[in-house]
Amino acid sequence: MRLSLHTDYALRVLMYLATTDELASVDRIADAFGISRNHLMKVAKHLADGGYIEAKRGRGGGLALAMPKSEISVGQVVRSMESLSGFVECFTPETNKCPIAGACGLQGALSLAVGDFLKRLDGYSLQDLVPDRDRFEAKLRGLPVPKGNANLA
Repeated sequence: MRLSLHTDYALRVLMYLATTDELASVDRIADAFGISRNHLMKVAKHLADGGYIEAKRGRGGGLALAMPKSEISVGQVVRSMESLSGFVECFTPETNKCPIAGACGLQGALSLAVGDFLKRLDGYSLQDLVPDRDRFEAKLRGLPVPKGNANLA
């Protein structure tokens, strides 16, 4: 299973915003991660529409978390960014042309697996994704990593 780039970027935007107390511009976030500004604009709009971030326009504007990082569920973010209903053809009855649909156990097995995956992610908040703000910021800026938890390489 592979998450889309938009989901990857959404999680990165949220982690970035979780480590700053200032408004952050899309340009600054795009530069920090070396990713497309245009893609990031679409992701930011989706996150704002979902209520995860606030986007303030104009001079002095930028992006900020719309709620505490402990209240942002990683599973919910993934659900909002991904279209998991079409994981395989037989998940979408309107377009399903599989000749063995209903006679095999693949749909049930994959449904359970996707459900387990999302349930596991529901156990994590944005706060869990950035357990050491100083190490995260140092890595993002290419600075020496402060000594600390060796498990956070």
